[in-house]
Amino acid sequence: RPDIMERIKAKVSEGVWEPEGGMWLEADCNVTGGESFVRQLLFGTRFFKKEFGTKCRVLWLPDVFGYSAALPQLLKKSGIDYFMTTKIFWNEYNRFPYETFEWEGMDGSSVLTHFITATDMKAQKNYGSTYNGRLSTPHVKGSWDNYTQKELNNDVLMSFGFGDGGGGPTREMLEEGRRLAKGIPGTPKFEMKKSRDFFEQLDERVSANKRLPRWVGELYLELHRGTYTSVGKNKWYNRKLEMLLRDVELFSMIAKTMNLAAYPQNDINSSWETVLLNQFHDILPGSSVMEVYAESQAQYADVMVRMKKKLDEALHRIAYSATDGDDRCVVFNQLSHERCDLAKVFTEKNYTHAVDSTGVKTPGQMVVENGESFFIFVARTPSMGYSVYELVSETTESGTMVVSNGMMENDFTRVSFDDDMHMVSIFDKCNARELVKTGQKANEIIAFEDKPYSWDAWDVNIYYNDKSWSVNDVESIEIVETGPVRSAIKVRRRFLDSIIIQTIYMYSFSPRIDFNTYIDWKNDHILLKAAFPMDIHAEKATYEIQYGNVERPTHWNTSWDYARFEVCAHKWADISEADYGISLMNDCKYGHDIKDSVMRLTLLKSATVPSPMADYGEHFMTYSIMPHPGDFRT
Repeated sequence: RPDIMERIKAKVSEGVWEPEGGMWLEADCNVTGGESFVRQLLFGTRFFKKEFGTKCRVLWLPDVFGYSAALPQLLKKSGIDYFMTTKIFWNEYNRFPYETFEWEGMDGSSVLTHFITATDMKAQKNYGSTYNGRLSTPHVKGSWDNYTQKELNNDVLMSFGFGDGGGGPTREMLEEGRRLAKGIPGTPKFEMKKSRDFFEQLDERVSANKRLPRWVGELYLELHRGTYTSVGKNKWYNRKLEMLLRDVELFSMIAKTMNLAAYPQNDINSSWETVLLNQFHDILPGSSVMEVYAESQAQYADVMVRMKKKLDEALHRIAYSATDGDDRCVVFNQLSHERCDLAKVFTEKNYTHAVDSTGVKTPGQMVVENGESFFIFVARTPSMGYSVYELVSETTESGTMVVSNGMMENDFTRVSFDDDMHMVSIFDKCNARELVKTGQKANEIIAFEDKPYSWDAWDVNIYYNDKSWSVNDVESIEIVETGPVRSAIKVRRRFLDSIIIQTIYMYSFSPRIDFNTYIDWKNDHILLKAAFPMDIHAEKATYEIQYGNVERPTHWNTSWDYARFEVCAHKWADISEADYGISLMNDCKYGHDIKDSVMRLTLLKSATVPSPMADYGEHFMTYSIMPHPGDFRT
């Protein structure tokens, strides 16, 4: 509706409509990745500047389910100085101690933060507040009463409107606002004001006040912990497309720099806009109705097809400029450091070795995946670059790995299984250390009854631990690979009407153990986790977030500790002693819990409201464990 947009612009010019907010939309701030955060802010502030001629200074996120410690740095770098929310006042156990404070991120950057305190003084429940204020005497008085820092500041912010969909004020509200502005005995003075004006005046009032508190680190919401996991397919798409789009940008720029192709800026931007759209805080968290996911997954699939095509075009152009010949391949590395990892080449020929540009020969292995033939070998590639290998067929090398139904072993690790194919021993041969706690079993898949008392798709409550079942109905065990590079065992399990198939991989070049997992899920109200009870004593665990990591306790000493019984992390979590540790990594999961020395990754949450079949169907994921000397930095 261009006509409506023109009317809005006219009101902006008159100064009676305030365009403010900062991001492309009100995005989830837990699962959303770092590159997406940057683009939420870039695309959002650029839109406001282009359409309204305004520069955003306030990040306005009233209803998001927790806020990453990476945000303050990104806000400051985007020219945003102020942050507003209200959701942290929905905490399940602990009242957040401040409403006005400096929020410091993990790099030391900080933004002035103010929480809306709106609540109905007549129906006040605990200490909650709402972004859906009613412009009425009870809500205005409730907003003032709910604000605890009156010695610091005597102005509070209240947003009002009709309904939970961003509705504007009614005529009745505006009339009551005019009356409240004249002053009513016993009620705070009410004044209509723009959010930026409020924050700028608040900044002048409190910035130099030594009583202004500072909160360091994440703003963890003690609620809606299920949103780290609900609707796993959307989270899979989100992670894969965040990585894919970065790869497209990188290799398209390399191709452009080599004068091999034009840079597809418009295609990349439009694809990012689709990814950003689906990071809305009720889509990506998994708390929308079924129709939303039918539409969003179709959008995701379209972007994936188009961007894979763009990536293939860039890689092929670079590869053809680097080498020729049927028995040569180019291995690319999109990471910012040199990489030694598994390379996989689709081929119908049988090869045994790969030879690099210096003549060094590396043994390889032919494998079959999903009916297709591949040659795998260990490749070494430079940072954000590529290496050329010649593939040859010679005498096959046997390798040193051993595999049977009850045991897997390479030069780094020896793993023993029980009859249910749980790992009862993971012995680090290089460091002479047993990883599994005595009498425990690792990679145990556990199904927990998951029936939150409210908000089915949103929540996981602490009592989920009270009722669980080990998924130990093993239907088949098959050794599917043995060779000089990789060995693998495939295990098929059943849980009620659902099927879980795992292929467990060990490698000749790394102590990492991969669990490639396929799930065909057909059950409700089950929270599915993979558990690793590790023989490591650590009071804190480290979790990767956007552009960094945070530490969280592994104990439940206080209510603030046990309130974080489920937390969000991105690609890895780690527990370490001074000289040894283990990382739990994944390619598309976010929900974690680490208590004492038990590391658990949440695989599925099968809610029925608001989407009755939210996680029914096929799921693909890979998670891994990686023992290491020292801590995660080593």
